[in-house]
Amino acid sequence: MLSRLNHVAIAVPDLSAASAHYRDALGANVSAPQDLPEHGVTVVFVELGNTKIELLHPFGERSPIQGFLDKNPGGGMHHVCFEVADIKAARDKLKAEGKRVVGDGEPKIGAHGKPVLFLHPKDFSGTLIELEEV
Repeated sequence: MLSRLNHVAIAVPDLSAASAHYRDALGANVSAPQDLPEHGVTVVFVELGNTKIELLHPFGERSPIQGFLDKNPGGGMHHVCFEVADIKAARDKLKAEGKRVVGDGEPKIGAHGKPVLFLHPKDFSGTLIELEEV
């Protein structure tokens, strides 16, 4: 079902500072910030040869990332994203196996313009999993 790691997401309290660390200190190519109000985040992608790092910052008052940062003020790893060929087939298989999909279970359009959904961390050793259809 999984094809490759798309990105590792890190919640950050200061998006500009985190972007500068990757760009200036590590020499990485860093995208411009992108607001995703439907997900409650502003994202920046750090482009690597084989994958990406997604820096997440709260957008709006109801951001799920704010809750994460309230518990982890310095930031930290938020989720890992894996690519799948058919997100609805993956969802249906996982649900049939008793795995929980976060939210209403319907894919939403993510930062890359492709359908995404999240799997509950309690079903995956404490790790929030994002699936992205490619």
